[in-house]
Amino acid sequence: MGLRTPLYDTHVAAGARMVDFGGWDMPVNYGSQIDEHHAVRRDAGMFDVSHMCVLDLNGTRVREFLRFLLANDVAKLKTPGKALYSCMLNEHGGVIDDLIVYFMTDNWFRMVVNAGTRDKDIAWIRQQAVAFAVEISVREDLAMIAVQGPQARAKAVSVLGAETQSALELKIFSGGEFGRYFIARTGYTGEDGFEVMLPAADAAKTWVAFHAAGIAQCGLGARDTLRLEAGMNLYGNDMDETQSPLESGLSWTIAFEPADRNFIGRAALEKQQQAGVPRKMVGLLLEDRGVLRSHQPVMVDGQPDGEITSGTFSPTLERSIALARVPAAAQGSVKVDIRGKHLAARIVPYPFARHGKACIEL
Repeated sequence: MGLRTPLYDTHVAAGARMVDFGGWDMPVNYGSQIDEHHAVRRDAGMFDVSHMCVLDLNGTRVREFLRFLLANDVAKLKTPGKALYSCMLNEHGGVIDDLIVYFMTDNWFRMVVNAGTRDKDIAWIRQQAVAFAVEISVREDLAMIAVQGPQARAKAVSVLGAETQSALELKIFSGGEFGRYFIARTGYTGEDGFEVMLPAADAAKTWVAFHAAGIAQCGLGARDTLRLEAGMNLYGNDMDETQSPLESGLSWTIAFEPADRNFIGRAALEKQQQAGVPRKMVGLLLEDRGVLRSHQPVMVDGQPDGEITSGTFSPTLERSIALARVPAAAQGSVKVDIRGKHLAARIVPYPFARHGKACIEL
């Protein structure tokens, strides 16, 4: 038996197919995964993301600490509630985890890290925090529900009540406290929506109320096809401690300026830049019939020089798509080795689809 979120019994009662995900028993789907995917692109769907770990970081030097801990720079966060996406690196520039951090007050930041890396993340953060006298609190008392889609925010507020009405005014990648809820205009689907942190004791009744308001129940299967269409990395697939952000399509998350800010992994990243980054992350669109999957070799100029990191059939595009790490000079057409057959694919920019429509030419 794996770890269980406060919504486990609710998922089972709804007939969800449960699977192991990073040690957690989680719903992969409630029926048609494609219908769940389309519900998010076209209307509103919700996901239990309570397995993710919420941390509160407190102390007079917390901003200074996070400027050292993270590759992106929390000095950019000026307004309370503003969020920042960043990688947390080791000394070699490898990605320990990718995460979101919120500026709450000068002495308090909130962080959300991935479920599968939570133990090593907490240990690493606490180790680094000692020198800054920053206190780390794991918020086991909170559950989190992501409500995503073009109608998601309006439907969520209709359920959560008058105390959350002003959450509709939140700017993208911002959050705040609204009564019992912490609501952020963030997500992992390429659609608008909220991620709602709430008391764990209220999670089940809130989930049921969301569903009654017309928000579709969605599992990890649809979450994966949505995030891949949106060109969003999945930790453990598209990057890990053996790859840097520079070779994982995440250069935009590194703040090299100001030049005098020292952060963990900076020296390794600068050395890699100077030497020339050997590999890059690209999008692939399969031209032949088949399905792209993780770990399939990518043939560049006839040689197996690349590898798919994430692949799936895209319900929005009705084509097979993937993220792949390939040599930096690769462009144009490649082949993908699918069970010994070399099928044609085209390197394309990503995201593939967001806000209900395709972002690339088919």
